[in-house]
Amino acid sequence: MGTNGSTMLEPLRQGLPPIDATSVSSSASCALPARYEAVRGARQFTSATLAQWDLSERFDDVALVVSELVTNALRHALPTDPPARENPHDSPVRLHLMRWASRLVCAVRDPSPDSPATRECEEDFAAESGRGLFLVETFSDSWGWHPLAGTLRGKVVWALFRLPEPPAPARPTAGPAA
Repeated sequence: MGTNGSTMLEPLRQGLPPIDATSVSSSASCALPARYEAVRGARQFTSATLAQWDLSERFDDVALVVSELVTNALRHALPTDPPARENPHDSPVRLHLMRWASRLVCAVRDPSPDSPATRECEEDFAAESGRGLFLVETFSDSWGWHPLAGTLRGKVVWALFRLPEPPAPARPTAGPAA
């Protein structure tokens, strides 16, 4: 999973129900450019990853949440005048997808230390924007965020989806005694 993946999991373990990091069966990550076209790329990455993990039936809900998390990172977490990057592959926003047997976590890392903010009053729901975290809360089983520690700056906003338990293997039936 690499250093960034391990760094990602540490705060996720603090905010989620107990998860054994060694039981992560699959993980995938992609860097996203600081442009709104990144949302389409994040959806395509999510579609391909879920198909690879045989979870395509979850695409609609997961893609909606991924779209909202990435849009929020692009809209609210990037500096208005970003510094020039030495490495063009060092993107300020990254999407991480992690799968356990019964859970899927979508996490978006961004450079802002600021808490994601939800809209408080009802009339805000008529607005064209500002409903992102409401949608994340509605379509995922839980969500949260953590500031990053160590050399990484910013935060991780995550959403968890519970997956159906895989069917138990069929037990052989005892045949007639000979």
